[in-house]
Amino acid sequence: MDTLKISILNPKALKLLKDLAALDLIAIQDNSKTGFQDVLKRLRNKNSDLTLEEITREVKTIRARRYAK
Repeated sequence: MDTLKISILNPKALKLLKDLAALDLIAIQDNSKTGFQDVLKRLRNKNSDLTLEEITREVKTIRARRYAK
């Protein structure tokens, strides 16, 4: 199975794609809501080497700054 990202320029093309999906020839997924998931995944991958103690220390530091104001 191949996966493609397609930009639809003409509404008629969308109708054609929906017709193909109705015939079970293709599957359409709406990926417009995955932006947050992509950002979350990148952040988790970037900071995966942090320990619980380091995270706790950072949270306490930021809370102290916030409540000091």
